[in-house]
Amino acid sequence: MKITNRKVPVAVLLFAVAAVPTYAAEKIPAVGDTAKDFELANLDGKKIKLSTLTDSGPVVLVVLRGWPGYQCPICSRQFGEFLGKADELKKAGAKAAFVYPGPPDALTTHAKDFFKNRTIPENFTLFVDPDYTFTNAYGLRWDARAETAYPSTFVLDSKRKVLFAKTSKTHGNRAKIADVLKALPPK
Repeated sequence: MKITNRKVPVAVLLFAVAAVPTYAAEKIPAVGDTAKDFELANLDGKKIKLSTLTDSGPVVLVVLRGWPGYQCPICSRQFGEFLGKADELKKAGAKAAFVYPGPPDALTTHAKDFFKNRTIPENFTLFVDPDYTFTNAYGLRWDARAETAYPSTFVLDSKRKVLFAKTSKTHGNRAKIADVLKALPPK
């Protein structure tokens, strides 16, 4: 086989580069931004929109690590802290929405296992995010081996305006429930 040294016309190279899809990196919501609306399924498979939750008041949106191949003990502790303050969240008129991301295979089963043996208050919603649709849209995909999403907490008002935002690029350093409660708008 003979290899020749041919020059490729510039127009061909430009066309080839233009044909490659590019994806803008999504920006993590910051204080003052309007959080993108999304629709995810809860643990029973019912699709719920974020805007439906915020229509009746503020929402604390917590993104867990979900299923990176095991149940994250720091996520479990964080969820327990929120459960312990569920009454205070309710008195403030707030709902809490937890997103459990991960690969689609058995994600709902893993999520149900994570939340089992706990009484879930009526003002808490538990979502699954198979294939990271929400996680990518919010710029929170932690795309590394044995990772899923950057743990994050957002306080949103009834118009989805971000009043508080904390994203950790490590497993720890999560939002404290006391800071979340202080960030809620007055009732």
